[in-house]
Amino acid sequence: MADIWNTRISQSPDVLHQELGGETVLLNLVDEHYFGLDPVGSRIWQLLGETGQAEAIVGQLLQEYDVDEQQLRGDVERLVQELLGAGLVQLAAPVQA
Repeated sequence: MADIWNTRISQSPDVLHQELGGETVLLNLVDEHYFGLDPVGSRIWQLLGETGQAEAIVGQLLQEYDVDEQQLRGDVERLVQELLGAGLVQLAAPVQA
């Protein structure tokens, strides 16, 4: 399992995305597979594009939602791992402290 907490995460350049009614549809242009995100997943996708850092995403979502931090960390990690597996995001350089 990739360490998403100490690595920058970037949206793959081979992915098209479109928000539709609060949800987001992703299309991987390499394998032509679609991937759907619910409203929270859509917000994570948006924050990935803005920050590229899992810690920053957790920090922002803790401000926006009434959620347990450990639960949120697990949810963010699961989604990012799924996105990695589907080729929708990629790991970049390590996060500098």
